[in-house]
Amino acid sequence: MSQAIGNTALAYARVWHHVDASERVLGKLAERIALVLMGKHKPIFDPSVDCGDYVVVSNARNIKVTGRKAEQIVYRHHTMYPGGLKEIKYRDMMERKPDEIIRQAVSGMLPKNKLRERRLERLRIFEGEDIGVFRQNILQRWEDGTLTSQRSS
Repeated sequence: MSQAIGNTALAYARVWHHVDASERVLGKLAERIALVLMGKHKPIFDPSVDCGDYVVVSNARNIKVTGRKAEQIVYRHHTMYPGGLKEIKYRDMMERKPDEIIRQAVSGMLPKNKLRERRLERLRIFEGEDIGVFRQNILQRWEDGTLTSQRSS
């Protein structure tokens, strides 16, 4: 028998996607990024297999939230020392680390299992327009937030 059984290595090949976060709503953007990181846009998707793609996000500083979330969202983490609960408001986080806002939103939308950290490693977030050497890897771009089937040149 000369035919391959099951999915070939080409089916699991990872593609680089580019997303411009300017004037995009945080939750909707994070949801679509999470779907690509999991590989749910591929016909070979399996929840137990890490078959997702790479995602490069630019202009993280220009992301938007709706309603009064800019005043209400508070990011919390603990230093593991007594009394070490740290709280950072959304506006302060946007000034300091706007990439962390998108990273935490995407992390919350990924399944809470052992593949989560590996999937988050394939997410690259940049504050400005310049994405550096990753520009050469990009094969697909998202214009309005949806995946397009055409390859970018």
